[in-house]
Amino acid sequence: MINSPSVDTLITQLSSDGQPVSRYALCVVVAKRARQIIEATQGTATSCTDVIKEIAIASREIAAGKIKCVKD
Repeated sequence: MINSPSVDTLITQLSSDGQPVSRYALCVVVAKRARQIIEATQGTATSCTDVIKEIAIASREIAAGKIKCVKD
């Protein structure tokens, strides 16, 4: 389980025009970025702990403001 950064922090960071995103949108953004990270490492993830690390990396990138949520 990821405790840091908190979900509230991530939702606030992804908000646009003062409108917070939903938890579902946060989940989609984190999952999409984690898949991109896994593909960039060419599928070297061999266990569940490697996937959790990718999700943690994606969460930290969102908290740092490196990732933005764009609605289609």
